[in-house]
Amino acid sequence: MSHKFDFEHGNLLKSAAQRVVPENTKNSENPSSVLSYQLTDHASSAMNISTAGIMENLSNRSQSPVQRWTWKTYRVISNHLGWVRCVAFDPSNEWFCTGSADRTVKIWDVASGKLKHTLTGHIGQVRSVAVSDRQPYMFSAGDDKQVKCWDLERNKVIRSFHGHLSGVYCLALHPTIDVMITGGRDSVARVWDIRTEKQIFALSGHRETVCSVFARSRDPQIVTGSHDTTVKLWDLRDGETIGTLTHHKKSVRALVQHPVEDTFASASADNVKKFNLPRGEFMHNMVSKQKTIINAMAVNRDGVLVTGGDDGSMSFYDWKTGQNFQQIQTTPQPGSLDCEAAIYAAAFDVTGSRLVTCEADKTIKMWKQDTK
Repeated sequence: MSHKFDFEHGNLLKSAAQRVVPENTKNSENPSSVLSYQLTDHASSAMNISTAGIMENLSNRSQSPVQRWTWKTYRVISNHLGWVRCVAFDPSNEWFCTGSADRTVKIWDVASGKLKHTLTGHIGQVRSVAVSDRQPYMFSAGDDKQVKCWDLERNKVIRSFHGHLSGVYCLALHPTIDVMITGGRDSVARVWDIRTEKQIFALSGHRETVCSVFARSRDPQIVTGSHDTTVKLWDLRDGETIGTLTHHKKSVRALVQHPVEDTFASASADNVKKFNLPRGEFMHNMVSKQKTIINAMAVNRDGVLVTGGDDGSMSFYDWKTGQNFQQIQTTPQPGSLDCEAAIYAAAFDVTGSRLVTCEADKTIKMWKQDTK
């Protein structure tokens, strides 16, 4: 493994001699593989992972029902002219941004819900947005194959990232270094140097659209989900797959990492599953009653997980036990079709006390806990 990159603001180099990656791990994109996850330095992990997952599953089912506050809508924002596809909060928690099929990115005040700015520049629907906590930058990606970097002090595009061969469905920012990861319909996740606009890696291995991604400061530093039903864990040093999770039977359209724990969840039409990191052990399924495609997921520090479905259904879960404590069916706005009830994105604010959902009826809904 001689091909490595040294990033100025992060120590990403590590001696290859410290770990041995099995040869069949590099070929984990093989569809005939039934391996859930290839461990780099624990040969006997497969049996332990399976046993741990089963015991965790049984333990969760025997626990008493969780008691949590229910959530309710307190504000509906109607300003976009198309489906609202994505949302991201500013680290200061003063504003949030949304991207839409109307090809715009809009910035909203969190406290009042009022529109602050409308950013234009995309020529296709905006699929994903992210706000940097390192610089005053916001990033957007869309069906026009474009990934844009916006300077929020001037409200204009200062960088564009070219390389995707089709629409870009998801993006994530690395938490400690100036690196961005994008995924799209070309079945490739691409790693970019934000400062130079240059592509560092093209992470190939998925067989279909890469529609969800998140990044973390520790290995595995990149996790992607795809329509090919798999979740892949990537080594950012070498740009190679270090593990493939094959637990789902349907497209994995949403991933979410817990803000404190080394765990994450993946959502598919068959179930919502929770995994441990860094090894990727399966922990348990969420006790889901949603029988629909799940497009959106979000979790806060208090362990409240919310999922949003294609039919407008929302489910709230306890992160630890996987128990479902609330179900909601959203209502399309007057004048909308019944099929425009889909929820495409969800995000908690920095405090975790407010939730924003983006929907196909062109609205943005804000939620809070009903403590009365």
